[in-house]
Amino acid sequence: MDYKIIDFQKHGDDRGMLVALEEEKEIPFKIKRVYYMYDTLSGVRRGYHAHKKLKQILICIHGYCQIHLDNGDETIEITLDKPYQGLYIENNIWREMYNFSSDAVLMVLASEIYDEADYIRNYQDFLDFIGKKDKNE
Repeated sequence: MDYKIIDFQKHGDDRGMLVALEEEKEIPFKIKRVYYMYDTLSGVRRGYHAHKKLKQILICIHGYCQIHLDNGDETIEITLDKPYQGLYIENNIWREMYNFSSDAVLMVLASEIYDEADYIRNYQDFLDFIGKKDKNE
């Protein structure tokens, strides 16, 4: 599955900690969009989509949350709980975010501007797009 955990370099002293991110250095693409989620209610799952070409890095800059990834062959659950760690997700991977702590802030760095045509919002359409059969068949 095309994902990886990236540990960003931390800088700190008695004043606190800092993480600096630069496109095409720590972030392996040009950043075209940044957004973040917060105040996500208990029990809510977000995402439920894949992207045809967009790549992302998810960073839980406060609190924690879990990420479900699915490439049509395998699934994995990842916990994001460190503000100096990012989850790099390639395109053509189904993703869902869930189990947000009450104080979670999940920031997303995206390789493309928002384009609804890049989203695959139905799981069966996702499987069809990547050439996989439904696992339940």
